[in-house]
Amino acid sequence: MESRVTHLAYAPEIAQAMLARQQANAIVAARFKIVEGAVGMVSNALDMLHDQQVVELDEERKAQMVSNLLVVLCGDRATQPIVNAGTLYG
Repeated sequence: MESRVTHLAYAPEIAQAMLARQQANAIVAARFKIVEGAVGMVSNALDMLHDQQVVELDEERKAQMVSNLLVVLCGDRATQPIVNAGTLYG
């Protein structure tokens, strides 16, 4: 007598949990890449602004710019422009 396994499958709830875990790992890896790229872009932007003497930013303004750029570059939704009609320090 001989027997062979011709079909092997996980129970649906196990398969669903495994798929969810695989998807979560893929999302985390993708987000890591996005953040890594965004940090590089922000660093390049700060270097270019400094090197080309476009604007002089104090540490507080630099931190605000970094925060804003990271939100825009890492976000998964479209951004809305804001027009500042006041002074830079107002």
